[in-house]
Amino acid sequence: MNTDHRIRTLINRLARINASEGWAGDLNPTQRMALEYLAEANMFSRSPSNVAEYIGTTRGTMSQTLKALARKGYVEEHRKEHDQRSISYELTKDGGEIVRQPNPVAQAVGDMPAENQAMLEQGLMQSLILALAANGGRSFGQCKSCAHHDVTTENGFCKLLGVSLEPGEKDKICIEHEEAG
Repeated sequence: MNTDHRIRTLINRLARINASEGWAGDLNPTQRMALEYLAEANMFSRSPSNVAEYIGTTRGTMSQTLKALARKGYVEEHRKEHDQRSISYELTKDGGEIVRQPNPVAQAVGDMPAENQAMLEQGLMQSLILALAANGGRSFGQCKSCAHHDVTTENGFCKLLGVSLEPGEKDKICIEHEEAG
């Protein structure tokens, strides 16, 4: 078995371990993943279609997933004033508590030496970027690493959307992200 096959197998095993934890309580793995995404997404990236694209599922499936999470009290639905068809979701306090619960994969990575964590993150990020490029997917990176991010203000400014970022937004995931060259 070659190295790339072994690495893919290890990633898949870790993903299955992670997903098996997603069945805890009244959630399924897709619902838990949606909560985790919403916890990290910026104010521009919380629509059902954005969550669906990030997770790699259909918009219809994600709409139903988010409605179920709203019924359970883990997210709140917000409609935009200027366009009532445009929906955005935000975690509730209970949803935030779910995301902060311990996870065996996160604990295992946390137990690794810091230099191993950094190398693993770098290798996985590079693999993700290459896989997304091959499949035409979006990067969904943090605002502060985006080609459109302007650091001249305290919280940052998005040159693409022409808006000042709120405190903490530069560390969030954005649907409009483009790797800075």
